[in-house]
Amino acid sequence: MRSTHDLGTTDDDDVIDVTRVTARDRRRLTAVAAGVTAALALGGLSTVSAHGTDSADSARSDSAHTAAARSATGTRPTAETTPIGFGAGTTGGGNATATTVTSLDAFKAAVTGDKAKVVRVSGLISLTGQVDIGSNTTVLGVGSGSGFTGGGLRLKESTNVIVRNLAISKPRKPSDGITVQKSTKVWIDHNTFSADRDHDKDYYDGLLDINHGSDNITVSWNKFADHFKGSLVGHSDNNASEDTGHLKVTYHHNWFSDVYSRIPSLRFGTGHFYDNYVQGAETGVHSRMGAQTLVENNVFRDTEVAVTTSRDSDVDGYAVLRGNDLGGAATEISRTGSFTTPPYAYTAEPASSVVSTVTAQAGTGKL
Repeated sequence: MRSTHDLGTTDDDDVIDVTRVTARDRRRLTAVAAGVTAALALGGLSTVSAHGTDSADSARSDSAHTAAARSATGTRPTAETTPIGFGAGTTGGGNATATTVTSLDAFKAAVTGDKAKVVRVSGLISLTGQVDIGSNTTVLGVGSGSGFTGGGLRLKESTNVIVRNLAISKPRKPSDGITVQKSTKVWIDHNTFSADRDHDKDYYDGLLDINHGSDNITVSWNKFADHFKGSLVGHSDNNASEDTGHLKVTYHHNWFSDVYSRIPSLRFGTGHFYDNYVQGAETGVHSRMGAQTLVENNVFRDTEVAVTTSRDSDVDGYAVLRGNDLGGAATEISRTGSFTTPPYAYTAEPASSVVSTVTAQAGTGKL
């Protein structure tokens, strides 16, 4: 099923109504009215909600794991020392002696190859394009303002990589802030990704894109801000042969502030999106091309459509919603998913505490 809101099937082809985006007052219509408009435009959906909480709350899983997660309301999470979710077990450079770099050339040399290594980035480094990161690598920013601007990092055919505490800004097209391509066991944690909304949607590329059969990835405690295309998982509708059975990604405790869409957009894979704060989006979670997505205990504010399974691709996705605070945003669930119990231990804090927890702890400078 297609809509006219956000057409396109590949990374670079999403069509955005620029008049709605540049005029913030018009973009930020009341969420209920926007939800009704979206529902009428799409038609035929099995679930369309514009309420303050999930329409699927009554169908929550009764598993012991889910019940335990629901009961853990008294303790707020703190920064993990190891990843939770599909990226569990990622160790990066482990206990290798750290190397601190302050220039682009030194950074490129330090992250090359597959030997275990820990690379600390001190200061903000300008770059054009992307730097390839080898396997068994940990990249850490020093303080709250160290990282890269103008381009980003690429993990291509790499495994066991950790990227933490980096400020990554304004990745000029065709470079993403971080691209994960044909890579496995990745933890992206406590980074700040940002651009601006002063240019058209294709001036910058994605903040974090995961594609080409990548797998077992956790994206946690990051801040994504002031951008059109947030996080794409699966680059095209035509890549089923490579992506099916892969693209397993967990997003938890991330803060998306004024990111237009792709929060995330997931094709073919399996996504667990829990305890995130989405603020100022047109479209949040987008499940398409048969992707299975569990959307749990998140908070949406000033968002038109929190979750959709029915836009832009020839095949709809699947979604299960539970415990979310939709804040008046609509949902467009054409197909209810079967992914209800992730294959790992986690505790989802209740939506009531997500905003205070995430705004206090997500992004750089919090480790």
